[in-house]
Amino acid sequence: MADDPNRAVPRHMAIVMDGNGRWAKKRFMPRFFGHKAGMDTVLRVVDLCAERGVEYLTVFAFSSENWKRPADEVSGLMSLVLVGVAKYLQRLADAGVRIRVIGDRETIPDKLKAAWDQAESSTANNSRITLTVAFNYGGRWDMVQACRRAMNDGLKPEQVDEKTFDRYTALAYAPEVDLFIRTGGEVRISNFLLWQIAYAELVFTDCLWPDFGAQQIDEAIASFAKRDRRFGGIRETSPAAAAVDS
Repeated sequence: MADDPNRAVPRHMAIVMDGNGRWAKKRFMPRFFGHKAGMDTVLRVVDLCAERGVEYLTVFAFSSENWKRPADEVSGLMSLVLVGVAKYLQRLADAGVRIRVIGDRETIPDKLKAAWDQAESSTANNSRITLTVAFNYGGRWDMVQACRRAMNDGLKPEQVDEKTFDRYTALAYAPEVDLFIRTGGEVRISNFLLWQIAYAELVFTDCLWPDFGAQQIDEAIASFAKRDRRFGGIRETSPAAAAVDS
């Protein structure tokens, strides 16, 4: 659970980066160019979040369902990731960004695995902000793999509680998500961090991901700061207010 319900800036922000394809279509360009613009936006947003005091940023780059997309688009995304690591890794490392990757690595190309390993190892000592890239990831997959790992460790059912289970999830190193943002106008979770967003504040915006920037981040954080985060409890004010709140 979040450590400070009164914190004005989310410690952990998660984003579903939606709208790359529509952004490109509006400009009469192939979808690939939207994904390329979206990658540039990730770098901008990482820096903006770090400047505002966000400690963890988790982005949904490629879901376990995205394999259903056209083969040329999937192949283009894989290539774009490799190019992005080669082009931007040193820049992120120099900016103090620690990179982590979560998701099923068993079904991705070896070159991509090697690129992720390089990104993680070369930024392991950075601490300004932790950027987690969810790639070939799904929230249901995460919970299933957590169960399997717990079973492989020999845990009995009575030994597994929420705290224990959490240690086996893909984001065990990070605090729970405080603020969940989805761009692109869709209003759904899409199987992203189902365990970790249990008490997250949700923000949905029509802004397409390549256009997402300082204004949208500040609006989302301002909305977050106004939320009354009670985590299932009630705010202790006056007896009358408590009665109304209940």
